[in-house]
Amino acid sequence: MDKKKWAEFDSNTRQLHCQGDWVLTYLADIQKTLRKIKFPGSGTILIEGASIQKMDSAGAWTLYELQKKLTEKSLKIQFENFNARSAQLMKLVTDRLSHEKKLIQRQPPNILAVFGRSCVGIIVEFKTFLAFTGRLSIELIQNLFRPWRWRLAALFSAIENTGFKALPIIALLSFMIGIVISYQMGNQLRNYGANVFIVNLLGLSVLREFGPLITAIMVAGRTGSAFTAQLGIMKINQEIDALDTMGVTSGELLLLPRLLGLLIALPLLTVWADIFGVLGGMVMANNMLGISWFDFLARFQHEIPVSSLIIGVGKAPVFALLIGSIGCFEGMQVSGSAESVGKLTTRSVVLGIFFIIIADAIFSVIFSKLKL
Repeated sequence: MDKKKWAEFDSNTRQLHCQGDWVLTYLADIQKTLRKIKFPGSGTILIEGASIQKMDSAGAWTLYELQKKLTEKSLKIQFENFNARSAQLMKLVTDRLSHEKKLIQRQPPNILAVFGRSCVGIIVEFKTFLAFTGRLSIELIQNLFRPWRWRLAALFSAIENTGFKALPIIALLSFMIGIVISYQMGNQLRNYGANVFIVNLLGLSVLREFGPLITAIMVAGRTGSAFTAQLGIMKINQEIDALDTMGVTSGELLLLPRLLGLLIALPLLTVWADIFGVLGGMVMANNMLGISWFDFLARFQHEIPVSSLIIGVGKAPVFALLIGSIGCFEGMQVSGSAESVGKLTTRSVVLGIFFIIIADAIFSVIFSKLKL
């Protein structure tokens, strides 16, 4: 019998003659040989191991898998003439694998479970956010009566970063928004010969809605993400823990100056956006509708009430508190690695814009009920 065959099946006697070293070194050759053998579809197969010279657990496992495969095809398997060591090793492998417990397959949760888990997560996070804002409010009240602890340098730095450095992008965006509004509305008004009413539509839409809303969205993307990223990196570098050990709270040095700076800067940015939004509308109205600069301004001051400006600017502090608190809260939740910083930065921008739009919708309903 050729030893290179490792195994040979005699179809007359229905015997599988195994030979050579059934060890891990030759496992690939043994499996290749067994795959080439064509076994009958029924009956009994006798596996004869008198010619096996060596066997380890890999060889015993191969015989166990062969037995399992042939048994699934309704064949009966019998082992014969294996030496005591090989027989004991085969028994050990068979007992170990046959009694092995199958891992419990976790069923994917259904839609109701996913919804419930999401709701619980939202409630827990909202509770944590309320605790965060509560602690920050208490610290603000305490520092009001301790002016020597005011961080004026950090406050002015926050105003510069959130307000002054945002002036160019806010001006450009508002100017373009004014042009777009005038163009879209002007096309419709020109069809009815009501060109002059572009002043009313532009003034009310920019001062009451587009000015504060676009400004808040831009600040949420620019400043809210910066708050989260800055605080998150400081948490990863354990700088906030170092401040706590020095007796300086993170709220006093890092959070409150950012929130107050944004609270001061956003209303001013809103007025800035209103100016350039109206200016963009004036340019388009002059070029497309033939309304002169003087006529535009003359009608604007008579038709647009000051209350529209006050309403628009009045929304800004609420938007500022939403942007600042969400950005700082998400930054303080960073843990682990830089991946957490990116994830929570994205989350702070999305939540900031989401709650800005929700708040603006609530304002619209309230002003509608109050007939403002």
